[in-house]
Formats: sequence, structure tokens, C-alpha cells
Amino acid sequence: MVGRLAAVGALVLAVVLVAVVVLGGGDKRRYRMTFQTAGQLVKGDEVQVGGRAVGTIKDIELTTSNDALVEIEVEEPFAPLHEGTTGIIRATSLSGVANRYIALTPGPNSGGELDDDAVLGTDRTTTPVDLDQLFNTLDPRTRKGLQNVVQGFATWYEGKGKQANEAARYFSPALSTTARLTEELTKDQGALTAFVVNTSKAMTALAERRDDLASLVSNGNTTFGAIAAENDGLSRALTVLPSTLRRANTTFVNLRATLDDLDVLVDESKPATRELAPFLRELRPLVRSARPTIADLSALIRRPGANNDAVEATRQLPALQRTATPAFRNSVGALKRSQPFIETVRPYAPEFVGWLRGFGQAASPYDANGHYARVSPIFNALSFTDSPAGGVLTPKARGTGRLDGLQTGKVKKCPGAAIQAPADGSAPFLDSGALGPEDCDPTILPPGAP
Repeated sequence: MVGRLAAVGALVLAVVLVAVVVLGGGDKRRYRMTFQTAGQLVKGDEVQVGGRAVGTIKDIELTTSNDALVEIEVEEPFAPLHEGTTGIIRATSLSGVANRYIALTPGPNSGGELDDDAVLGTDRTTTPVDLDQLFNTLDPRTRKGLQNVVQGFATWYEGKGKQANEAARYFSPALSTTARLTEELTKDQGALTAFVVNTSKAMTALAERRDDLASLVSNGNTTFGAIAAENDGLSRALTVLPSTLRRANTTFVNLRATLDDLDVLVDESKPATRELAPFLRELRPLVRSARPTIADLSALIRRPGANNDAVEATRQLPALQRTATPAFRNSVGALKRSQPFIETVRPYAPEFVGWLRGFGQAASPYDANGHYARVSPIFNALSFTDSPAGGVLTPKARGTGRLDGLQTGKVKKCPGAAIQAPADGSAPFLDSGALGPEDCDPTILPPGAP
């Protein structure tokens, strides 16, 4: 009987111990955390540390400052919490609504223990940013562009389920490779920080040029559309590409030596390139001023319509060449045949021009009956005597050739023989002996000539 009572007592004690362990567990502590917003938390959501559930949310209240006061309960061995503990509201996935939890980052054990019902302020908590809040920061134009991107991806992947499933097999290698790449990137924190900062500056510069970037994307879309329309030609080009690369191997090998020689040129060019930036800055106003000229030149080269631009004029050049070649050939022959006549007439050009000028002056007077010529003969009836006091014209006496200005039979005068011979001997003109006795007589000179 005593043995039975002892067995029953041991069984009851074991049941109590199991109940204490299962139902009661260890010590529990309650704390309160202040968030700017509850972030779709509900009572009963988990409190986790390192992905392990260590407690639950017991209550959510609204403070007088419109913050969310969340009461949590943490179990041992994670309770009690220590000073320096922080919390953040996280989502288990993007597919649900009330699927949030609080992730705790415990403070160091060297810190003091937090009392029960201790309050962690907003400086120790982080509120999640919902996608709606992110989208609300975008202007309408950007949101519309994002919608177009999403719709474009939908159009892109439409009917590509089989290919997507085949591509999914490569996700695991791609993720492991990405992990190794990320590990390599994070080894040099300074370089990574500089890269992020420079990337931010580059993105800011691109944002300032978003209109130009939009035009670039539009033009790129048109370009790739044109390339896609030529997919058969592109396929043939890709087919012959391997053989082309094999044939180009020798060229690339020889290119190495060329690049070595080019290094010398680059080194010599470096001093000159220092002045290139100021030159380009000074060239910028010229480029701006040249835009109208370039526009006019573009219109000159190509213009809508028929037979009104330089391109169409160039197309007519072969026909012009066929027509002009015989004409030029005949013109060259005519010039060659006329060369002797031109060589004969050329020395008399001053006399001919003087005759035209004098004849025009003689016939310029006119009256009621019309033009009439006024002609006045001039005879050499005076002689010139030079003296210190100045030159003197003295009338010639009768019988001394007073009227010797009248000459007859002088029909073969040389060019320039109508004037007194100048001291430099340039007249009469004999064209370096080309004009012989059969052409003109150099002894025919004006009266009184030496």
C-alpha cells in the first residue's frame, strides 16, 4: 500500500514538473517599446532574436503624442534584457498584411538589466517603411514611368514561362557567385564607400539630365526595335562571327606591337593634352554659334522633295560628267588652236584698250542730231629744252620738220612704239625676241625719239 502511494506521488510530481516546463516555462519579463507607428502589428505577433521566437506582443496602445506603445513579453534565457537593446518592426514576407514581428537586438551583458515595464523610446526603435510610403515620395511622372517599367516587364515575360523555369535552375549558382562577389566587394570598405559616393553623384547628375535620358531610352528603344526587325541578318552575322574572330586573331596579335609603339605617342601627347581642356572651353561658344550653320548645312545636304539638295545633285554628277567630258575636250582643243593668235594679240592689249577709251571719249559729245566725233590732230611743232629754271617748249622754225608728226607707211609698229621709249627699255615690246621682223619693226618710233 505504501509502495503504491509512493508511485502515485511520483507520477503526480512528474506531471507537475512537465506542466511547469511546458506551460509555465522559465521567468518572463514585460517591456514597452515606443514606435512612430505600429506598422500593422497585432496582438500575438512574435518577438524574435536572431530569427528565433523569444516572446509575443501583448498589447498595443496609442500615446498622447500619437506614437504606438507596444507591450512585449520576453522569456528566459533572453530575459531580462540589458541596456542598449534595440528593436525594429520587420515583415516575414511582402505577400501578406498582418505578418509583422519585432526583431530585438539585445544589449551587451555588461550593461545593466532593464526593469520590468521599462520603456524603450523611439531612439531605440525603428519603424518599417511600407512600399506605399516609398511610392508616395515619387512625383506623378516618376510613378507613371515605374508603372510603364512594370508593364514592360510583364509584356517582356508574357509567354516565357517555360524559358523562365529553365532559367530558374541557374538561380542557385548565380546566388552563390553573387555572395562571393559581395564578399570581395566588402573586403575594402574604403573603396566600396568611395564607389557608393561616386555612384550617388553620378545618379544625381543623371537625374538632372532625366529629359535627355528619357530621349536616350526612347531612341534606344527605336534602335533595338530596328535591330530586332533584322533578326535574320543578325542571326547570319552571329553564325559567321566565330570564323571572323579566328581570322582576326592574327590581326589582334600584331595589334599588340602596334599598341606598344602607340604608348610612345601617348607619352609624347600628354604635355599637349594639358592645353586641350582650355581649348575645348574656348571652343564651346563657337560650337553654340555654329548650330544654325550646321542646321542650314544639314538642310542643304538633305531636304524633303525632289532635286533640291546636295545629295540629289551628287547623284546627277555622273550624267554631268558624261556630258561635260566631250565639251571640255573640245574646249581644250580650241584653246590650243587659238594660242598662237592670243600670243600675237596679247602685246597689243594696252593699245587696243587705249583705242577703245580714246574712241569713246571722241564720240561722247552729242546734240539734238545725236552723237558726233570731235577729232583734233596733234603735230610735233615744238621742241623741249631742259634748263635749271625749268623746261621750256620752243616753236620749231619752218623747214625744220615742224610738221614731222605726220608719218605714213608705218604699218608694222611694235607694241608700245607709240610713245617715247622709257629708260628701262620695256618699249617697244618684243616679247623676249618672240616678235621678229615678220611681226613688227622695232625701228619705227615716234618723231624725236633717240
